[in-house]
Amino acid sequence: MASSLSHPPTLSLSKPFNPPLSLHHTSPFHSLLNLKKKPPILRCSITPRPSYIPHRIPDPHYVRIFDTTLRDGEQSPGATMTAKEKLDIARQLAKLGVDIIEAGFPAASDADLEAVRMIAMEIGNMGGEGENEYVPVICGLARCNKKDIDSAWEAVRFAKRPRIHTFIATSEIHMKYKLKKTKEEVVERARSMVAYARSLGCQDVEFSPEDAGRSEREFLYHILGEVIKAGATTLNIPDTVGYTVPSEFGQLIADIKANTPGIENVIISTHCQNDLGLSTANTLAGACAGARQVEVTINGIGERAGNASLEEVVMALKCRGEQVMGGLYTGIDTKHIVMASKMVEEYSGLLVQPHKAIVGANAFAHESGIHQDGMLKHKNTYEIISPEDIGLHRSDESGIVLGKLSGRHAFRSKLLELGYDIDGKEFDDLFWNFKSVAEKKKNITDDDLIALVSDEVFQPQVVWKLGDVQVTCGSLGLSTATVRLIAADGVEHTACSVGTGPVDAAYKAVDLIVKVPVSLLEYSMNGVTAGIDAIASTRVLICEENYHATKNAYSGQAIQRKFSGTGASMDIVIASVRAYVGALNKLLGIKKQKVEEYAGTEATQSL
Repeated sequence: MASSLSHPPTLSLSKPFNPPLSLHHTSPFHSLLNLKKKPPILRCSITPRPSYIPHRIPDPHYVRIFDTTLRDGEQSPGATMTAKEKLDIARQLAKLGVDIIEAGFPAASDADLEAVRMIAMEIGNMGGEGENEYVPVICGLARCNKKDIDSAWEAVRFAKRPRIHTFIATSEIHMKYKLKKTKEEVVERARSMVAYARSLGCQDVEFSPEDAGRSEREFLYHILGEVIKAGATTLNIPDTVGYTVPSEFGQLIADIKANTPGIENVIISTHCQNDLGLSTANTLAGACAGARQVEVTINGIGERAGNASLEEVVMALKCRGEQVMGGLYTGIDTKHIVMASKMVEEYSGLLVQPHKAIVGANAFAHESGIHQDGMLKHKNTYEIISPEDIGLHRSDESGIVLGKLSGRHAFRSKLLELGYDIDGKEFDDLFWNFKSVAEKKKNITDDDLIALVSDEVFQPQVVWKLGDVQVTCGSLGLSTATVRLIAADGVEHTACSVGTGPVDAAYKAVDLIVKVPVSLLEYSMNGVTAGIDAIASTRVLICEENYHATKNAYSGQAIQRKFSGTGASMDIVIASVRAYVGALNKLLGIKKQKVEEYAGTEATQSL
């Protein structure tokens, strides 16, 4: 083991915090540099995960990964997910080895509370029985009030390792205009609510001073000291509006570590928004300054410009942690990153940009002649990360070409190459869908398969299933569509309608059957591959008129949920209808869950 790992990284707090600009630059951060040229040691793959203690980490180099995809990530417009989808993602996060899963904001709605409870009961109790065995912490968010905290505890208390995460704003602008409270009132509310959360029996309480990046320092030290005395085990420092730059944020963490009474008894965490595109850089600066928990989301999704990206932060620590960050490492099994990214992309409806770091379609693509020449000679000339490290296998190295005569084994191998580990009924349905397309299409590309997986696997629970679609359109008359849908009980329903075009007519026919007033907010379609036989991939975004299903985590105001749907087919009308029915299924699934919970509550009260 390198000598730099013998002692935890330290910062001299008597000087300003400035990241190293060159090998000759001296700063408190300079002691974290290992300037000797040597190959990186990927510690997260060889070092055991430290045992979980809420307020302390036995190994000072270990960085906990707190994933908030299911809470902050779901607050992205159109990213609403059903309870089943959230459970699937939580299961994938557990495969990744995420330390803490923030499963939601239970006070937002009964449906949100139930989804968090379901994750706590299943995912929060997986793994071994020993204290040192990996079991993810399941966390619920709550504002600093008893109602929110009660809801959070009701949702997470079934987990083996439950956590309540409560917050209140501490910046001058938030306290004056949003909270309309004095500093003294804010401190008292924070202290009393952390103590209340502990009184419920929760031994793991996280506190966040919202908008810490713009908060007055002395006040920040004071309120953090008070919540430590009240029983907080983790102090999360949010750059809520993405305002700070790395040198500022690193200095903020260093100052909190140096000036907050009792800080040695808690874990410092970071939560960096991406409004200026600096969330990953700020997160890493915070970790180097002493934070040992980082809050991130898959694909960097979240409110506004999003959050620090899990895959970027984790791979930065894996790739450079030993060399320039004093040996910092995580417990993430990076081979599951690609599948997690694809799952979140499909369930949230938020597409990953092609040039997105780590998981974008172009992340490991080389088109320049100079780059291609270098790659053919030695892959490390232009790749600092192996795609296999994140669960991505190159399609041009296997030699597998799929067609109508391909069998299950070859099909499964190709899916694994693309990062999809699918089995059971989902695999069977996907295989026969593939065979159907292969009968009509001579060459099946990777993009075709990705579209088929999206259409077959990443779909919400079926309330309505598409049966048949027949359209008549052209310049000689009105476009007409006949649609047959199959209800969950197997009963078939058929409707016919006219519209301005075939897709509009088909959507109106679906509306006649489903009878839920919705507005179509977005519609997009693209050809997955070139040629007349290309598969069309369609995405829609809808919302139910005059229906508010949840609250904003920060303001508490009711917000209108938006639901996305995707569909793929060689027929653009069928792809469009599949996407629309998928979005409706997601909307109806959440409404059905809400009705069932209400009925259950009424029945309990009547007893």
